[in-house]
Amino acid sequence: MLLRLDFSSDIPIYQQLRNQVVSAIASGELGPGQRLPTVRALAEECGINMMTVSKAYQLLKAEGYITTGRRGGAVVRLPETGVGPETLECLRLRLCELRLAGLGRAEILDLCGRLYDEEVSEK
Repeated sequence: MLLRLDFSSDIPIYQQLRNQVVSAIASGELGPGQRLPTVRALAEECGINMMTVSKAYQLLKAEGYITTGRRGGAVVRLPETGVGPETLECLRLRLCELRLAGLGRAEILDLCGRLYDEEVSEK
């Protein structure tokens, strides 16, 4: 898995890590049972602090995307089906932002459809 971190972004590095792992799981690049690099190895590879990687892994674990253990390290798992309340709240906020930007229902749905198609066709 190739990670692309943008150190000039307003998005925290741990969140960028989390987002890219989720995207890799969704695309099939990372599959259930696949081991992720250790916190130390990923931190060294990316040139970031181990606590940053640890925070990303903790978030992924809390969201159900990985499991962790003393011996097994971080392992990918598919989360339970359904959408969690945090995801719904995030989507609700994005919808508000799109409405404030002047988009109507049809435009928002069209945009979502195009983004979904792009995401699926890239994988």
